[in-house]
Amino acid sequence: MKKIGILGGMSPESTTLYYEHITRTYTARFGNYGYPEILIYSVNFQKYVDWQHSGQWQEAAREMAEALERLHGAGADFGLIATNTMHIVFEEVQRAVHMPLISIVQATAESVLAAGLRSVGLLGTIFTMRERFFREGLERCGITALVPEPDSQQRMNDVIYQELCRGEIRTESRRLFLDIIDPLRAQGAQGIVLGCTEIPLLVEPQHCDLPLFNTALLHAAKALDFALQSAQ
Repeated sequence: MKKIGILGGMSPESTTLYYEHITRTYTARFGNYGYPEILIYSVNFQKYVDWQHSGQWQEAAREMAEALERLHGAGADFGLIATNTMHIVFEEVQRAVHMPLISIVQATAESVLAAGLRSVGLLGTIFTMRERFFREGLERCGITALVPEPDSQQRMNDVIYQELCRGEIRTESRRLFLDIIDPLRAQGAQGIVLGCTEIPLLVEPQHCDLPLFNTALLHAAKALDFALQSAQ
């Protein structure tokens, strides 16, 4: 099997989900502990938060590429950027790195199509909902992506950075997210893409009767499949 490199720390709360899902899924599937070797590079998250809010995406891309190259130098055969928001610069980072990267957007699109859906609501940070990168990735696969109104986007963003990234789970914030989902359903959303790797900490399948697409777990599963296919 090929070695997996995870660029994490954005935030640590979701990075742990990747590690746990890859190892537990392998063990559940094969009944042993022979899961792929995993290297994790956890970054200084505050720097990335500052770059996001100041629009310094190219600086962030340069630093991510350097970190992924360190993972490659340490033995990783392919990499994951374990966050949705920073996929804004996925293409630039991929061009600068000497190993393949697995896209969280592509992994999500494949899962939505496999479920037979053509219209989904997209939740995430304000950057993921406002910028076009995730919606365009879905639209290229024939999937319509609906996003909340701007004021709802801001309230979601506040919860993500001020609560979820710190591991805080509040019932009132869950109600807020579910209230934001309702208009998307009314607009025709057949499912909801949890397009921030922290949102599944708050909104789980038992909280919503629409199909939920947990992008962190889909991304991690895609990485495991890629590692296993590479071993054949």
